Amino acid sequence: MKRIENQTFDEERSLYNLKNTQVVNCTFAGIVDGESVIKEGRNYEVIDCSFSLRYPMWHARKFSLVNSSLDEKTRAPLWYSDNGRIENCKIDGIKCLRECKKVSISNSQIKSPEFGWRCKNIDIKNSKIDSMYFLFETNNVVIDNIEMMGKYSFQYMKNLSIKNSKLDTKDAFWHSKNITVENSIVKGEYLGWFSEDLTLINCKITGTQPLCYCKNLKLINCEMVDCDLSFEYSDVVADIKGHITSVKNPKSGTITADSIGEIIREDAAKKCNGEIIIREQTKIPA
Repeated sequence: MKRIENQTFDEERSLYNLKNTQVVNCTFAGIVDGESVIKEGRNYEVIDCSFSLRYPMWHARKFSLVNSSLDEKTRAPLWYSDNGRIENCKIDGIKCLRECKKVSISNSQIKSPEFGWRCKNIDIKNSKIDSMYFLFETNNVVIDNIEMMGKYSFQYMKNLSIKNSKLDTKDAFWHSKNITVENSIVKGEYLGWFSEDLTLINCKITGTQPLCYCKNLKLINCEMVDCDLSFEYSDVVADIKGHITSVKNPKSGTITADSIGEIIREDAAKKCNGEIIIREQTKIPA
């Protein structure tokens, strides 16, 4: 590889069509305020660099972004790119990662509203994420050990696996399909509405009105804290350890818990035959 080191770039398309090159300890910022500094690059590595310009890495192919920072002025830094690696980076630019494919992210801190929209084959691990509408309409994602904060996450997604993570969110997993969440803490209101094939295993779930209007919903060995009006109009098989604040009009399936504060079977707009079982007590019929 060629090597570009210890330089500053601020002109538009400064390193356009970069190929087979390492860019090391460079700064992309300055009075010219140029856009698209590394647009259409191929097989390149960016290491120990800082960015403060818009749209720097669009249409990248086979790229690495390592030990680098992208500040809040770095708007929409990575779009339409594929086969990339982001490692040990700090990203603050809005709308990072859109319509990208085959990108891995690790050991990074990301604060980026609208992060990861309409992407495919994304892997995220050991990272902290602050993003509204995180991973909107993105498919084939594997997540392990992240701390995530932000409203309206994981919406309209397909094929998502989350393990060992802490999610502080709202309206998460709406209209999603084929989602599995394991060994995680999920905090948020209106969790999982209109989802299909959502499975939660060994999870702690907190928040009002969770898991309504779901199809083929499964909860295995989960805990539900302050979860009222749960499971309304859902097709559900749930095994809950501990207490549920209230359950309202489950459409079908079985909900098993140690205790339930209130079971509501009234004002149903649909036919609701879901069964509720209190452990060591008799089944409560629909």
